[in-house]
Formats: sequence, structure tokens, C-alpha cells
Amino acid sequence: MAVPVGLSTTPFAPRYADRVQEWIDVYGNAVPLAIGDPVEEYNSIRTAVGASEYSMLYKWHIEGPDAVATVDAVFSRSVKGLAAGRIAYGVVVDADGMMLDDVTVAVRAADHVVVTGGNPATQESLAAYAPSGTTVTERREEFAVLTLQGPRSRDVLQRLTEVEVSNAAFPYYTFLPEIPVAGISAQVSRLGFTAELGYEVQVQRGQALALWDAVFEAGADLGIRAFGAMALLTCRTEAGMIMGELEYDRTVTPFECRMAWALDFDNGPFQGRDALLAKKDSATGRVVSVVVEATPEAAEGARLELDGRDIGYVTMAVSSPALDGATLGLARVHRDAVRSGTALTAVTADGSKADATVRPTPVYDPERARVRA
Repeated sequence: MAVPVGLSTTPFAPRYADRVQEWIDVYGNAVPLAIGDPVEEYNSIRTAVGASEYSMLYKWHIEGPDAVATVDAVFSRSVKGLAAGRIAYGVVVDADGMMLDDVTVAVRAADHVVVTGGNPATQESLAAYAPSGTTVTERREEFAVLTLQGPRSRDVLQRLTEVEVSNAAFPYYTFLPEIPVAGISAQVSRLGFTAELGYEVQVQRGQALALWDAVFEAGADLGIRAFGAMALLTCRTEAGMIMGELEYDRTVTPFECRMAWALDFDNGPFQGRDALLAKKDSATGRVVSVVVEATPEAAEGARLELDGRDIGYVTMAVSSPALDGATLGLARVHRDAVRSGTALTAVTADGSKADATVRPTPVYDPERARVRA
């Protein structure tokens, strides 16, 4: 299926575009909903290794003598204590403490920090705090990013580089800025959005297809498969990982979307800090996992009621292999409905009703052991 008019083509698309039946819009880029069978794509992530396009996210390079201070003025966690090669995950909020973005921050050097996220408002905030001599530049068009996710992802990566990528040498939430991968200079980060062991390999855009071919050749006997958005979204829902405009927007604070842990109030001021402190005890919303006795199509967007009272809605629903095919959703609810086992009623768009039950989040690998393996 041809890429829809008005959307950009991603660097790896020539390797899979002819197999795509449906595209979705991710930050102006055409992203495949699936490349083949979405069930097989999901299984490759959970049992072997899957590869997917991650080039769509914005990459803001903050460069100059005040790079770290600029990011610290906006990011919810302290950057000044991070050594080069470390990554931190957290949030950016507006001056009122409301969610703008969830982002990763990678420290390349004292004068070079890269923030990766999904909301252009993050760049506006960074630019507002950057003093003369420090620049904020969005550079995603320069790079191609291929993510490898799954228990065999390390095996594939190690076949392509002489640099040791064992757990001890390359721990979770670190990155290697310039290493050869299949003979191509790459930045490799250890992180992901699936609750599995995973890596993101970033190369210059012109090297994208050479990287793709090398990765699939190296992983051929390990069951590697390209995966699209459907498999990724199923994994992230099982993992309880949030997404902008679904589990959060500018109407909620980090306290209400499972990100309160990322607020470093003791490490100095950042944009929205005082507002968040004032709202800390008054936040009423929460994000929870729910199992709904309906199809995913019916459950997604359904209103949720507790004893006849409207208390929230389902943000996304999937058929969860981790729950033997049960319909699993993430939902934004009132704090009265956060306890595991709480019985709710889902009211679908056509007015039909179905039973729903709050479950502990996440439903998959709650100890996060797999990502740290």
C-alpha cells in the first residue's frame, strides 16, 4: 500500500513498504500498523528478536557550555549528576505543572546533551532557557534509528560489533556513542518500549538500508522479524508504558499518569516545579490497567463507571497474549478506582455495557527483570 499523501517516508521504509496494508501517522511520518502477521511480530519480540523503525521521534541536540544547565531547567530529573554515556527518563511539564512530554535525556558530553521526545513544545521550553552560546537544534532528519527488542536482541547486536555488549559492560539506560555496527559508525542505546531486553541503533540516514540488511542477516537463524505499531502497542500496554495524547495530555500532572517517581524535587528548580509541589496532594486522576469483557475495538475509548458514577475511560485496548487473549486496556480513572480488583462497568460508544476489572500495572514482567537481563 502506498504511503498516504502528506506523510513522510522513514529511512527503512524501502525494506518493508510493499508488505504494508495500513499506515498510521506518527509525528508526520508514515509508520506501518503491521508488516506481516501482527501476532507473529508480537511473538518475535517476546520470544526471539524483533526489529522496528524508531526514526520518527524528535531529537533535540542541546550544545554549548550551558547544555546541561539548559536541560536541567526543563527536565524533571537532575542531569548535572549524569556521566557521559548515561540516559535518564523523565518528563517535561509546563509552567503550571501539566504534562507536555515524556522524554529520554542522553549526556554525550558536558557541552552536548540529546533530548528525545514527541512534543515540539519541549523544544520551545528548552530554547526558552538556553542562554546565548547554547543552541537547541532538532536533528531527527539526519538519522535512522532501528530498535532491536527481545531476549535474543543482544545476540544479534553482538554478532555485528566487536565491542562487548554484555549486561555488565553495557547496562540498562546507558549508550555507546560511536561504535562500529556491521562496519557502520553507530550510537547504540540500551532501552526500549516493550518490557524486553532491547537496544536502539542510530546511524546516519544514508546508512539505514545497509544497517537493516546486516541486522536481518545476523538474526536470520534467531527468528528475527520486522514489527509494526500494532505489536509495539500491545507490548507497551502490557508493560503499562504511557503515551502522549492517550494516557496524558496538558490536562493532567505527572502524579496522574504514573510519572510521579520521575520528579526530582530535591535537585533544584525546573519548569513547573513549584506548581507541581502545590498540586502534589490534590491530584485526583490515575492511570491503571483494566481487563474488559468486550472486544478491544469496543473497549477502546469506553467510559468507565463505578457504582453508576462516571470515573474515567479506556485510552487503549488490545488483545493481550500475556493474559491469554483477554482484552487489556490502560485507562485514565479517578483515584477512587485505582485498587486492584475494583469492579467497573465499561460503557461503549453504542451504549452497550461490559464488566471491567482493575488489574495491577504492569501485567507483564512486573519486576522489570527482562529489560535488565
